Amino acid sequence: MQLIFHKDIYDKVIVDQVPKAKKWLWISTANIKDLYVTNGNRMVPFLEVLAELVKNKVAIRLIFAREPGPVFKSELNKFPSLKNGLEWMNCPRVHFKMVVVDGKFAYTGSANLTGAGMGAKGENKRNFESGIIGTDPGFVKAISNELDHLWMGRYCKTCLRKNYCTEWKKIL
Repeated sequence: MQLIFHKDIYDKVIVDQVPKAKKWLWISTANIKDLYVTNGNRMVPFLEVLAELVKNKVAIRLIFAREPGPVFKSELNKFPSLKNGLEWMNCPRVHFKMVVVDGKFAYTGSANLTGAGMGAKGENKRNFESGIIGTDPGFVKAISNELDHLWMGRYCKTCLRKNYCTEWKKIL
């Protein structure tokens, strides 16, 4: 496992690992915005990266707490394959930020899936974030299990916030 900070989160998770997903990708975040990422010599919406993964038959789960804003929704409309190609969950209790790629790589830390959080913004515009990445099977399994437990509804009965959960289709 490796402790990483600030821009390294963007480089080592979003740029290096996410596009390498071959089978599945799970992401959780409290806040999601219209993140832009490096793709070759240009910046593209992160949603474009996800759309390419969906095109390559990668199963993607995205869990978020806050309903995305209008800019994110507008960007989403540019990638219609994502509306049915992703599995989405809105859970107002989610505050952990985690990424699992193919059950072989995992990240957990403080960074939301935003430009300021993941570090794609300029040096003086990004948040101060930290996280842990690793490929150790025990580490990856622990993070995968937590995301799967949430996804499968393990906490819903005692959550007391279920009435505030929103189906993705209703957000659009």
